[in-house]
Amino acid sequence: MQEKRNEKRGIVAFDLDHTLLDNARNEICPSALLALKKLRQHYIIALASGRDMDNYYSYMFRDMVEPDAVIHQNGTRVAVRAEEGPYDPERGSSQYKLIFNHFMEPELVREIVAYAASHGLCVGTTVNGRDYFVNPALKEEADKSYNKFLKRRFAPPEELWKLPVRAMSYVGRDGRDKEAFLQRFPMVRLLTFSSGAGADMVELCCSKAKGLERLCEYYGIGQKDTYAFGDSENDIEILQAAGVGVAVGNAMEKTKAAADYVTEDIRNDGIYKACQALGLFSDAEG
Repeated sequence: MQEKRNEKRGIVAFDLDHTLLDNARNEICPSALLALKKLRQHYIIALASGRDMDNYYSYMFRDMVEPDAVIHQNGTRVAVRAEEGPYDPERGSSQYKLIFNHFMEPELVREIVAYAASHGLCVGTTVNGRDYFVNPALKEEADKSYNKFLKRRFAPPEELWKLPVRAMSYVGRDGRDKEAFLQRFPMVRLLTFSSGAGADMVELCCSKAKGLERLCEYYGIGQKDTYAFGDSENDIEILQAAGVGVAVGNAMEKTKAAADYVTEDIRNDGIYKACQALGLFSDAEG
């Protein structure tokens, strides 16, 4: 990986859901957008999400944040801003280039899908604007408590292992389902959403923390000069890996315990207040 020279002070990485994004209102908090504006002059802004930030229900938030880099799907894909390219009606004009890309083996995807179908679980992911899920009713039910604005585009799950899959979502009925699933598939992790309505499924080799490491290498920035903000189980590693890890006030208790600093709830301007308290706005414009 070729290192890119830059004059920025560091990297500030933000989770999206329940961190920048108020999911109950389906909007990024205005004070968080103001914080991003103030940070941009002196820091590289990264989005670090469990989502594929290029998919049909996410790219609009990516374009609102205007990140310099994106850690997609818990580090399975890492991209950095490149020159403006041709207009894409689905994703807008901002273009990013990949510096890391990881896919699950099709046979593993096939085995996971078969297991979920036979055990009444929901697994799946979104590829090319369509949602491939086993037992989609479970996903719809989980969405109601997590993202009620999302209108799924469900497609036959038997096509899933023929497609490029980096990570998946999981919805079970209780903790015993999760324990049995992990015993059957020890090569993956299930990272619980802060809402408790499901989990991100990712192979052990990938994480947001690994994604941050890759950005540090690319930009030539030391990890001590990084900040990470999050709320869920999939944020714990990046909060621990960053120079300063910040949990929002509405975060899971285990995420707060892993953080160096706990700020207020996102609806109480938690992002802005944390940046201010940590001195990240010094000499910033806006």
